[in-house]
Amino acid sequence: MIKMNLVKLNKKNILTLVLILLLTLTWTQILSAEAQTENETISLENFSMSIADIAEKVGPAVVNIDTVRMVSQSSPFGDDPIFRRFFGEQFDEYSKTIPQKGTGSGFIINKEGYILTNEHVVHKANEIKVTLADGREFTGKVIGSDQTSDLAIVKIESGDNLPMVELGDSESLRVGEIVIAIGNPYGLQRTVTMGVVSAKNRSIPGGIAGNVYKDFIQTDTAINPGNSGGPLLNTKGEVIGVNTAIIPFAQGIGFAIPINTAKRNIDDLINLGRVRRSWLGVYIQEVTPEIAEQFNLSEAKGILVGQIIEESPAEKSGIKRGDIITGVNGEEVNLPQQLQDKIRDIEIGKNADIEIIRDGKRISLTVKINEMPTENEGVSAKEKVFSAQTGIMVEKVTKEIAQEIGLARVEGLVITEVIPGSSAEDMGLQRGDVILEANRIETSSMQKWEEIINTLKPGDTLLLLVYRNHHTYYVPIKVEKID
Repeated sequence: MIKMNLVKLNKKNILTLVLILLLTLTWTQILSAEAQTENETISLENFSMSIADIAEKVGPAVVNIDTVRMVSQSSPFGDDPIFRRFFGEQFDEYSKTIPQKGTGSGFIINKEGYILTNEHVVHKANEIKVTLADGREFTGKVIGSDQTSDLAIVKIESGDNLPMVELGDSESLRVGEIVIAIGNPYGLQRTVTMGVVSAKNRSIPGGIAGNVYKDFIQTDTAINPGNSGGPLLNTKGEVIGVNTAIIPFAQGIGFAIPINTAKRNIDDLINLGRVRRSWLGVYIQEVTPEIAEQFNLSEAKGILVGQIIEESPAEKSGIKRGDIITGVNGEEVNLPQQLQDKIRDIEIGKNADIEIIRDGKRISLTVKINEMPTENEGVSAKEKVFSAQTGIMVEKVTKEIAQEIGLARVEGLVITEVIPGSSAEDMGLQRGDVILEANRIETSSMQKWEEIINTLKPGDTLLLLVYRNHHTYYVPIKVEKID
């Protein structure tokens, strides 16, 4: 009897202990969840405060740039001689010069009053007014600009306590990283927006000179007209980009120039008023599988030299057209942009070790890198015989054609027509292009051209050396079947 009571008592005690444990665990979980929620709230508040701290810290160094440029407004009748004769001297009164206003952003990079902004913000400006966050106004002067990189330096008087930004390292920036933009969109001064890095190394067309701007940071941080020239910041408050461009009517797509690009150019812009660029002196293109096959390469790697510029560092060092560049200073290069970046990073006057493949042999050459000269490029075109397999019509270059398109001597075949939908059209061949070689054999006559074409079968690759706008480059096209 006593044993039975003890058993019952033990069961009750065990049940009580289980209930206590369950209640303890439940309260522990509740308290833990409350603590976690509180910690998350604190973290969110801290993050919000850090963004606000960055805006307070950097905001004073972000400036508003207002410009005035004088533009000519022509007569609504154009320069029609009939209207000019009718109106006489009054005709010129309809043509006048008017002020055109613009606005953008910039940021102070040192105590001497140098401001970094976009070239397109201050392009051909007759008047520049710089307004600081504290309301101070200065007259600005462009002391250096570069359309290719779309960067400019504006100088103001170095007043007392000029705020300045801290420049970061855009190379370490990661896709997905949080970034902040500060600028003056639509004249709304010191607007702060936040987003992430959407992509890196973007290339977009545009600019006053019709340039293709390269190596952009893409971000979904709100960037609008007036933000141009303002800073893109990381969560340390360092400038990692210069807000530059948007895609009209798109949302969440903005672009910034990496600050490392700007840092390479700042000294030249301040001291010389322009940007010096390291120069090899070659026109290059990517090695495609078709090109690799024609050059007997085991794989499509390296960069093909399509043309050597006279008196360039490349010519002086012995680099030749048709060479495959595979490395610079011991580092492999496989894309044209990679080669350009490597050369750009070499100081003018320094030597570079260039590795190439020529006729299947690996060769190492030393090139003294010089400053890129100013180029003046011409444009031309002209026009007939038919090679249906290639998708193009050609005729022999005459003395008149050579003179018109700027060929140094009468040579090659000129393309007079490109068949729509053909491989030639897909590869970008155009009327007026001159074919100098086919499968690395000089094509100085229609007879030679037909000899080469007649050896090809449908599906073969025909490698053409093409001359256009004073440059040569290689184009591979597929030989097509003739029904």
